[in-house]
Amino acid sequence: MPGARAPGAAGTRLRLSGDLERAALLAVADLREMPQRTVEAGFACGRLGEQRHAYTGPLLLDVLLAAGPRFDPVIGKDRVRFLIAVTGRDGHTAVLSWAEIDPRYGGGVALLATRVDGRDMDADGPQLVVPGDTAGGRYVSRIAAIWTGPAAAAGAA
Repeated sequence: MPGARAPGAAGTRLRLSGDLERAALLAVADLREMPQRTVEAGFACGRLGEQRHAYTGPLLLDVLLAAGPRFDPVIGKDRVRFLIAVTGRDGHTAVLSWAEIDPRYGGGVALLATRVDGRDMDADGPQLVVPGDTAGGRYVSRIAAIWTGPAAAAGAA
């Protein structure tokens, strides 16, 4: 992973773990070293009403692929049984399926925003952005951890 920081590195970091070749602690600066994409997205927020912002950061898929998910090469569709859990420092967790962000299946966009409306997120940590969600439930702020692995490992079997 580009520039993955050691556990003692300064700044807000997220823990990338699960069924991966390269688990990591990543700072916002590490995520900025990856290819960036900007999306305009809006969602309804109960207490604040309609929110619309420009988000910039790497695709969640690119971050996870760089970590080397351990798909079983013998099982051609192994990746479709993988889940992704994104947890904020406040404990809010959103779950996505690998298939919904994989271009061979759903091909949806999920972004780890490192900038919102041009403002750097270094102090807060990145934010999960899922354009197309009309409710903000999967917009996880201040990400502390991302886990990915087979559904059975999460107790879903």
